[in-house]
Amino acid sequence: MDWIASLQGLIGGVFIGLSAVWLMATLGRIAGISGIVGSLVTTLPKGDSGWRVAFVLGLVSGPLLLMLMGGGLGNVAGAPGEVVGQPAGGVGLMLVAGLLVGLGTGLGSGCTSGHGVCGLARLSPRSMVATLTFLVCAIVTVYVMRHVVGGGA
Repeated sequence: MDWIASLQGLIGGVFIGLSAVWLMATLGRIAGISGIVGSLVTTLPKGDSGWRVAFVLGLVSGPLLLMLMGGGLGNVAGAPGEVVGQPAGGVGLMLVAGLLVGLGTGLGSGCTSGHGVCGLARLSPRSMVATLTFLVCAIVTVYVMRHVVGGGA
């Protein structure tokens, strides 16, 4: 077992939880990334965009700061010199996957951070169903890709 990667994951999880609690306590908002970014991009609410921009910058700057401090990105990259690693498919597949994720967050009224982190913590029945749906779809996708299509290890 890689204790360093496990410790990094634990620390990251604690920071995600703290940021969700802080956002709820200070602004009464749910830390759902799709809602934060979606509202920032589509509606650009006046007087409400500052915290959204700060939140997104925090998401991006965290890994960059970790890299600048000499830390790795855990198991994200396949080789020591890579930052993110090679995508599983081409650019077209990545675009389709991104569009499907966006469609899913719209249909599900939120994403894994909003439902899985914040909704479950509030014992929201809708979030429990949504998170269960996310997990089942992910499990089925991995199974099909690895064992039916044969695309992975």
